[in-house]
Amino acid sequence: MQLIRFATALFCLTALFACSEWELTKESAETDPIAVGEAAENSPRLYVFDCGRLDYTDITLFGISNRDTPVREHFVPCYMVEHKGKRMLWDAGLPLSAAGKGEIVLMKEGNAQVSMTYTSSLLDQLSNMHLTPEHFDYLALSHIHFDHAGAANAFKTAIWIIQEVEHTAAFAVGDDDPVFDKSLYRELADSETRLINGDHDIFGDGAVKIIFAPGHTPGHQLLLVNLKKTGPIVLSGDLYHFRVTRTLKATPLYNTDRQETVRSMEKVEQLLVDTGATLWIGHDMALAKTLNLAPAYYD
Repeated sequence: MQLIRFATALFCLTALFACSEWELTKESAETDPIAVGEAAENSPRLYVFDCGRLDYTDITLFGISNRDTPVREHFVPCYMVEHKGKRMLWDAGLPLSAAGKGEIVLMKEGNAQVSMTYTSSLLDQLSNMHLTPEHFDYLALSHIHFDHAGAANAFKTAIWIIQEVEHTAAFAVGDDDPVFDKSLYRELADSETRLINGDHDIFGDGAVKIIFAPGHTPGHQLLLVNLKKTGPIVLSGDLYHFRVTRTLKATPLYNTDRQETVRSMEKVEQLLVDTGATLWIGHDMALAKTLNLAPAYYD
């Protein structure tokens, strides 16, 4: 119960700031990106952005013991996909209000502490590429927790692609909900929205697919990107938080439904076998350190 209260308190506090394993290396990324209208027409491009970091002293809220892994830090990624002359943002990182503020302690209870650091905001990183949120055609989030929806409001001109059950749950909560921080995505309420139910082919050609994988939240989803040179990549969302949680099929204490999460794990593991895709565990800092960040890309 203490751990559950700690996790709940963590989500409550973050609201205040809103007002196959990988094998790729840096050398496998392309560089010198060009305009989307001239590229990514027949095969998508995938860009990775550093959208913050989370540090933990106690990881038992993820359903594992502190002895199961020495890892105590999480990378927070955002991704841009270019394809068929369109751009999509996948996940929106930590709250923009945290950018440039140094280390922020989100919660401390006994020996358990969680802190976040966000050096350069997603919007600043895009600006360095001469891009603004208005250059994006689509916005899709793996789910609406604070570390995945932090810049969502800025992309209100994009078409929002979201599972209907996630959309319903997100807007049904009050302003002080401990799981969904409505202030991070409130401005999307009037955006053009594509409500989906299950797997979804975004561009209609099989190149970029949303994979429905509920359990972490009601409408949690992953992204399958079929890259021509790099090969297919599955972006994990929060299906797994650590490599060891994949091995143990461990689920965080705050997941919506543990059994549903395990079924989603089984679905995705079979997808990896069927497609030969590589799984990128998004929060895996060791993986992040091997990847080239935008403006470099994978294609």
